[in-house]
Amino acid sequence: MRFVALAMAAALAACSTGPRIIPDAERPPVIEAPRPVAPRPIAPGLPQDIARHRVALLVPLTGPNAGVGTSLSNATQLAILDTKSDVLRITTYDTAPGAANAASQAIADGNTLILGPLLADDAREVAPIARRARVPVLSFSNDASVAGNGTYLLGYSPAQSIERVVEYAKTSGITQFAGLIPTGLYGERASTALLRSVEGTGGKVLAMETFDSRPGSMTNAVTKLGRVPYQAILIAGSGGSAVTAAPVIRRSPGGKTARILGTELWNTDSGIGGNAVLNGAWFASVPDNYYRQYATKYRARFGAAPYRMSTLGYDAVLLTIRIARDWRPGDAFPEGRLMEREGFAGLDGAFRFGGDGVAERALEVQEIRGGQTVTVSTAPQNFRGN
Repeated sequence: MRFVALAMAAALAACSTGPRIIPDAERPPVIEAPRPVAPRPIAPGLPQDIARHRVALLVPLTGPNAGVGTSLSNATQLAILDTKSDVLRITTYDTAPGAANAASQAIADGNTLILGPLLADDAREVAPIARRARVPVLSFSNDASVAGNGTYLLGYSPAQSIERVVEYAKTSGITQFAGLIPTGLYGERASTALLRSVEGTGGKVLAMETFDSRPGSMTNAVTKLGRVPYQAILIAGSGGSAVTAAPVIRRSPGGKTARILGTELWNTDSGIGGNAVLNGAWFASVPDNYYRQYATKYRARFGAAPYRMSTLGYDAVLLTIRIARDWRPGDAFPEGRLMEREGFAGLDGAFRFGGDGVAERALEVQEIRGGQTVTVSTAPQNFRGN
């Protein structure tokens, strides 16, 4: 009993010496109160994206040209999806309320390349704004007067299509030409191109007459061409103009056996081959090898047929992605790469920019035959060796 009492006393004495020291491994974690974090300032414009290139697309999304602009915008999206590229961030700006404002906003948002605008007048407004910011412009216009000083044209040049079809006609022994030219700026440039092309091949333009949209204008123009027989006649207007002119030409003394020639405008008419009055006609345009496949894919995704020129938007993206391989995000666009002599490839075939900023295109010649168009002279695949 005395032993037990002593043991209990010793135990009580031990307890009275103070609390046991808990090892660090057994201590619960200390939870500190969260420190206040200052909110990030809200910057004007679009969120910054330092991992991708900022590219602006300037097209009309409202107004009379909204259909073309929307088709171009859809084409750029399709190009991004098809290439599975994540290096570009494309932002679309509506030029219908004002192209200058759209360009200023695009530059303020940090875009370093502009695709578009569509119209030549809009390109004239955008060009000086982009030039001051050192932002190159790849316009969809075909008006050569707006090219240069940082503005490049992707549009189809009427002069190039006329030169191509005239050169092809020469290979068939055709040296005597006539022309039906629409009034207006396009017609003026087409007539100049016809004269220069024919002269360059050693041929001769026997007569040219202009026409407009007034009833009887086309008939009067054909009548004025006279009785001198010409071997070929260029109708420098739309496919609809050619359909109107062809029967009148065949009834005229000088045009009964003439070969009818057209321009790149004919390729914008998907039903041009079905016009029997144009059987045997030739016209030069960008190749259609890939367009039908593109149009099918476009229709499946967007539920409507694309405008023919929407391929310009698709090819502009392909060009940008190619250059982006050596273009670091945040740096200025390497404009000098646009002048590569071997050029670029796209849905519309090979193209490259000349010193004037206009896209030189490899064109094919098509013939309307039996309700369809048939390629009678293929386009070069590239510009190597040129």
